[in-house]
Amino acid sequence: MKFIADFHVHSKYSRATSKEMDVENLARWAPIKGINLMGTGDFTHPNYFAELRLRLKPAEEGLYRLKKGDSPTRFILTAETSHIYSQNGKSHRIHIIICAPDLETVGKINAKLARIGNIASDGRPILGTPVQDMVKLLLDISPKCFIVPAHAWTPWFSVFGSASGFNSIEECFGDQAKNIYCIETGLSSDPPMNWRLSALDKITLISNSDAHSPRKIGREANAFDCELSYSDIINTLKTKDAKKFLYTIEFFPEEGKYHYDGHRTCNVILSPAESKKHNDICPVCKKKLTIGVCHRVADLADRPDNFVPPNSIPNKYLIPLEEIIADALGVNVTAKSVLETYHKLIDQGKSEFNILLDMPIDELDSFAPPRIAEGVRLVREKKLNIIPGYDGVFGKISIFGKPEYGEPSLKENEGSTPQLGIPPLTGIKEDSGSSYKAAEPSQIQIRMF
Repeated sequence: MKFIADFHVHSKYSRATSKEMDVENLARWAPIKGINLMGTGDFTHPNYFAELRLRLKPAEEGLYRLKKGDSPTRFILTAETSHIYSQNGKSHRIHIIICAPDLETVGKINAKLARIGNIASDGRPILGTPVQDMVKLLLDISPKCFIVPAHAWTPWFSVFGSASGFNSIEECFGDQAKNIYCIETGLSSDPPMNWRLSALDKITLISNSDAHSPRKIGREANAFDCELSYSDIINTLKTKDAKKFLYTIEFFPEEGKYHYDGHRTCNVILSPAESKKHNDICPVCKKKLTIGVCHRVADLADRPDNFVPPNSIPNKYLIPLEEIIADALGVNVTAKSVLETYHKLIDQGKSEFNILLDMPIDELDSFAPPRIAEGVRLVREKKLNIIPGYDGVFGKISIFGKPEYGEPSLKENEGSTPQLGIPPLTGIKEDSGSSYKAAEPSQIQIRMF
């Protein structure tokens, strides 16, 4: 069976998260997006766990559905935990995604975690347990649990993070590395970036939205052709079965808020090459830059750009349909006209993924305004203008013109607490009068400013 899954989301019990993030609203939005299987998110939170037990009933093996109504959306039990601890004299901050096979197992996990941390404090609890020990704890509860390092490259809270991570899965997970089959690439990296590390050749790369509001689900996701069951999905991920794992759906990584290096407070954005010229020091305040994902991947890579391993899972890129509509109409994405147009297109196009990924442009032209259909075509051809994200500020993408940063706004999480985004200047002047701008990208079809 072919289906699309988004495993990593958060509930209304996580900080900076919409009050609409619950299973009912996820089930309502998933068909609009074209998603068949959703992670529940946040099963470690006692109140949310009580809601899951009240509102879900078993469906296919290891999966759940709403008790009320006939929603086609299926759920897999997932959570994210944050681990802050010291190892070999260095502080580490690592986030992991946990998949559990049933509510009974979740109850046992929560009982165990409640003894070592305050799991009621947030939907993503902070624990002092090293992730190596956490993996053993979970697998001792049930060998069917599945653990995935979350947003693996973001600087502050990830396995490979430049600020608090490790240089390898083995270094991070020790004797439990054998039980890590998969990593989440995160919004600021994509599979081709990860393919540059031969150490990840046996690791399955997945992509998820890490959504904090229903409208953000599916901004990254995974396409399968396997049995719709917990066991077959997990086994597909463990074995990296390219016949069953069809492709990942990706954010353009330049739009992720940690793609390039920079300093948010100084309005400095630099390519990795430019950062190295300044010894990774901010040219304005002279403090250490936040080293982004692009830079960190290059530091650990043992292969050149554009290397494709023989066992790689393909990927497809998208820009959310609402953003394409807003760009085409020349209005803000929150404008009433965008939402109205969005739902009209969904009514005729069946789902957002069908419109963005599968529908022939000629067919889209038959009911979509010409400029919107042209926007979808340009996104598929990767003919975009991008200002890369940096130091907690999402990148800006424009299809029809040069992108510009707007007013500072509260940005949604990508592996950290929300930050106030500050627009970068077009050039940052140092005492010498020289300016600092983002270097030209290596991508041919994507134009970055």
